[in-house]
Formats: sequence, structure tokens, C-alpha cells
Amino acid sequence: MRPLSLSALSSCAPTSLQSTVANAYVTKELPIAQAGLLANIGPNGAKSSGAYPGIVIASPSTRSSTNFIASGGSAASMSSLIDMFVSAEANIQQVASPSGNVTTGGLGEPKFMINETAFTGAWGRPQRDGPALRATTLITYANWLLQQDNVLYVTSALWPVIQLDLDYVASSWNLSTYDLWEEVYAYSFFTSAAATLGHSDLESNYAFQADRLLCFLQSFWNSSSGYIIANPGVQRSGIDANTVLASIHTFDVDAGCDATTYQPCSDKALANLKVYVDSFRGVYTINSGVPENEAVATGRYFEDVYQGGNPWYLTTFAVAEQLYDALIVWNKQGYLDVTDVSLDFFRTFDVSVSTGTYTASSSTYGTLMCAIKSFADGFVAVNANYTPSDGSLAEQYSRTDGLPVSAVDLTWSYASALTAFAALEGQSPVTWGAQALSVSSTCYSPVSVTFNVDATTAFGENIYLTGSLPALSSWDASTAIPMSSANYPIWSTTASLPPDTPIQYKYIRKDANSVTWESDPNNAFTTVASGSQMLDDLWR
Repeated sequence: MRPLSLSALSSCAPTSLQSTVANAYVTKELPIAQAGLLANIGPNGAKSSGAYPGIVIASPSTRSSTNFIASGGSAASMSSLIDMFVSAEANIQQVASPSGNVTTGGLGEPKFMINETAFTGAWGRPQRDGPALRATTLITYANWLLQQDNVLYVTSALWPVIQLDLDYVASSWNLSTYDLWEEVYAYSFFTSAAATLGHSDLESNYAFQADRLLCFLQSFWNSSSGYIIANPGVQRSGIDANTVLASIHTFDVDAGCDATTYQPCSDKALANLKVYVDSFRGVYTINSGVPENEAVATGRYFEDVYQGGNPWYLTTFAVAEQLYDALIVWNKQGYLDVTDVSLDFFRTFDVSVSTGTYTASSSTYGTLMCAIKSFADGFVAVNANYTPSDGSLAEQYSRTDGLPVSAVDLTWSYASALTAFAALEGQSPVTWGAQALSVSSTCYSPVSVTFNVDATTAFGENIYLTGSLPALSSWDASTAIPMSSANYPIWSTTASLPPDTPIQYKYIRKDANSVTWESDPNNAFTTVASGSQMLDDLWR
């Protein structure tokens, strides 16, 4: 595979050490990653013995399947493999599981056995990104087949699977879910972004729900902190690889640097990337002493404790991929924009840069492009440094010494290497319609919501409101909204909130010395499309 060859990078200084290491690593690792991914696909994969045809195992360390689609290999062999995958997914859709059956929520089941039977053990379920990811994969395949005039297979084999998934997404996008790490039950930026589809030719209900979802997606942006809140309602920072993975998953080169869909080069996605990467600089021993403008190993989120809380190959590759995607777009359009939102990101590479538009003819444009390319190569080089000599990619590597840990030969690790390498080469996925999307004007017209709660208090106690949006203090008890006791024991407050948006909230009791939260679960509702509404609750 040849390295990224963009006209804007032709004037860069001689190849950096990071680029040299990255390019050498890609040459060696590419065939290993392709073989590693294919080895995990039944029935003939070298490490997936016993798996039914088309079933993709997460890792040889586990023997349950995950929903994933392979890439690479010859067109004929891959077509056969994809057809087996389609058949397997059609079968799995019909399997009754602890999440339900095909009509009662079963499509949100995240885990199955490799013989296409239900996994009935304890797990984080439902996980609602699966149907959206499967639909996206199969829609892409269907569009390619239609270009080959293969209408019969699309209508008879693909559309029934796709339609079930789209119906599920349309009816459940505004519900809580276990996140992609299968740990927390809340709203998830990745899941919401995965469900976003271009909808110029979708059935009317799909288009209507897509508009609502796009509006909701805007609520994850935390303008005061300058990053995307991955899981509103979860009692941690919200800084999470979830958001970086969402940006590269929804990459559409024709959408440019659109911030509405959080495209990789958008000011919000770049600001978020800097916050995410920087959060790991002081966490891992192997990142010690690395300057701010150089790459480091990254993990899921800096508070992570799973397996000791380590860097992941796939998250570190994801950072590189977002940066490569951004370079592709900037090179295509011949300019880049620096805004107040993205200024700190760009000043990582040029402390003198200011807000404005820099065209390809400017020296600043060239300086930034070369520095960001070297920065991106650095993340590939970090993974290269911690990849064992045989090229195998586990799930994680140790935060202290870089040795591989956790599940071995992780399918997702190999797939993330392949997509990052493709982006390094300058390849971009097929367009999906992001360019045509826009947020309805009503999305920015707030509605008035009055919260009432019946709560008896002791002297010195007061009731406050907090919730999943910045307008409700983003679950921060210290800045929660005070409620009026004018109609005691009814406590009330009114907030201006985005319309047609799923929201979670709780009441808290505070006195001079303590904070007491309402009992679980979170209260939840969806705001009206316009006007006002009132919620009447009883303290739990």
C-alpha cells in the first residue's frame, strides 16, 4: 500500500521519523491484518473453527459471534463471503434472545453463539447500534449490486434484512441503550451517529425520524467544555473514543467539514479529538514525557478500569484515521478553516495561527497539512511500537510496558488497522448523503418545560434539578438548577430545552453538608416539537 499522496503534502520536509515507521509498519501489517480478520470468519477461518458460515467471531478468546463485515481479498471470494454473512445475519435476526424476538426488541441483542443460537448469559443489553451498523453495511453492498444490475438479490435477500433494521432504528433511536463498550445504559453518541442516514429517497417515516435524530445529535455537543459528551447521564467526564469512532464511521467526503454530522475535519470533531487525545497524556506510563504535539497511545476513556484500563489498538488507529480523513477533505477542497471552536487543535501545530480560512496557496495551509500528517502517522507508529513481531493484534496493550493484554486476535483491532491504512492511502468510503442533510430550523427553537416534583424536605434542605443536557447542568450537582418551593411541597422550575429531544433527568436534595440523589432509574421524556409542556413527578 502506498502512503497518502496528496498534492498539498508534496512540499513537506523530508519524511519524518513517524512517517517512516508508519509506512514500514503498514507494508508489513497490512497482509497480516487482512489474514487475521479473515481467520475469524466461519466456516473456513483458521481461528473460527465451528463457526457457522458467515459468522464473525469477536476473538478466538471468546466463542460468541459479533456483527461485523470483512474487507479485502478478491472480488469474487469476498462476494461469496459477504453473501454468507448476509445469510447468517438474516438467520440471527430471527433468533429469540433475552432482548426479545424479531418484533419485540430482539434486534438489539448484541451477542450470539457461533452456531446462531441465543447467548443467554448476563450481558449489557440491548445494544441498539447493531441494527444501524448492519443496515449501513448492507445498504452499501446493495447500492453496489444495483450498479451491477443485480436487482433480484437486493430485493429478495438484502431488503428484508435492511427493512427490519431500519424499522427497529426508526422506533428505538430515542431510547436508552448499552453503549458500544457494553458497560453503561444511557444515550450514546456513537449509537445515535450510527443511526444517522442520508434520507433523500427514504420512506417518509424513515426520513421523519432521521430529521428528529439529526436534531437530537446536536445535543451531545458541550460548547462550554469544547467536546462531545459520549454518554449523557453517566457519572464520568464523557470524554470517550465513542465520539472519535462515530466521526470516522459517518465520514462522507462530499460533506466537507460539516459540523452537523460531526465530519472528521469539522471544528467540533477536531476540538473533541484534541480533548480526547490529551486526556491520556498523563494517564499511561508509556505516554510519559511525550510532547503535546506528538502522538500518544489512547484507550476507551481515561477513567477506564477494565483489565487495568489500557490503550487499545483500535482507538489509537481511530485517531490516525480521523486525521487522515480530515487531510483528504482539506486536500480535495483546497482550503481549511480555523474557527474559535477548532483554534486550540490547530495551535497544537502552529502557535501563531489565528481564526480564518487558509487556502492551498498560503504557507500556513502547507505548514498545518504537513504537521497534521506527521501527527497522524505518529499514532500508527505508536501502535507499531507495541505490536508484537508476529503482527498479531490483541484488544489492548499494557499501559505500563506496552505488552499485549486481554482478548487475542481481536477482529475489531484488525479491521481498525485496515480502515486506518486505507485512509492513509487516501481512500474514502462511498458517500452516504451527509452533504444533503441540514438541521431543521425548529431544532434551534427551544420549548418551555416546567418540572414539578412533590418532595417533603427538612429545614435547610432544598430540591434541585439536573439532567442529560447542558441546559440541565449535564448531571453536575454543583451547578444543578434550584427549584422554587412557593407551592410547597411542590417544587418547581421551568427550563428552555431543545424541541423533540429525548432527555433524562433527576431531582436532587441538597443541604449545607450533603447531596442526595433520587433513586434509579433516571426520569426520561421527549420534549414536544413546539410550545410548552409540564411534568409532574413524585420524589423517589
